[in-house]
Amino acid sequence: MKIKVGQKAPNFTLSSHLDKDVTLKDLRGKTTVLVFFPLAWTPV
Repeated sequence: MKIKVGQKAPNFTLSSHLDKDVTLKDLRGKTTVLVFFPLAWTPV
């Protein structure tokens, strides 16, 4: 799925480094930074 600049991201859920699920809709209205480091296997 491709989104355009300025378009809201679709809702999704990911596992955090703390073994907890984080859902985007729960972070709406808060400053959020999403970082991907594929194959780095290091915490951010």
